[in-house]
Amino acid sequence: MRNSIINRQFRYTFSNAAVGIIAANVVVFGLTYFLFPRLMYVFSMIPSMIIYRHWYWQFVTYMFMHGGIWHLLFNMLALYMFGSPVERKIGTREFLLFYFLVGVLSGIASFIVYYLTGRNAILLGASGAIYGVLLLFSVFFPSAVVLLFGVIPMRAPMLVLLYFCIEFFGSMLSSGGVGHATHLFGLVFALLYVTIRMRINPLRAWGL
Repeated sequence: MRNSIINRQFRYTFSNAAVGIIAANVVVFGLTYFLFPRLMYVFSMIPSMIIYRHWYWQFVTYMFMHGGIWHLLFNMLALYMFGSPVERKIGTREFLLFYFLVGVLSGIASFIVYYLTGRNAILLGASGAIYGVLLLFSVFFPSAVVLLFGVIPMRAPMLVLLYFCIEFFGSMLSSGGVGHATHLFGLVFALLYVTIRMRINPLRAWGL
């Protein structure tokens, strides 16, 4: 099984792709938020546009759309904090595969949920992929301490478990615009990636 295509490892390279993704998000935000705001509707994920206009690229491009400066700032700060050490650990190719696979699958799963529940919410932001990166960070750096809300110190695995609970109950109870389901899917698909492709037991890595 370790030699199957699912588990085949890339040759290690490092080119700081996390910073490149951050730069791309900043550039795209500047173009769509300030110069061409109508493009937000073309590149964000909107279920009706995918169903009736077949804008399937939205499953990828929604990750580069952000609803405001604070949305962009918090996402990119998290991507830098957690994505850079993860990329150094696993290499750029593995990191890019992980980031975009988790992000795209989170978008597709969210689309299915919105379709089945009859919602036509606009989904945008890199949060699904970044939640996945946070889980991967906690697996490789379980002793790392992260400041929740910039104040409360918490080990990375406990932070992941806390976010999992928040997003799970949020997706069940909330009818607002926050993409709780997408965040939850990011954690779930990251967990599957770690377990299936990397053959790592997160609970064992966390020391639980």
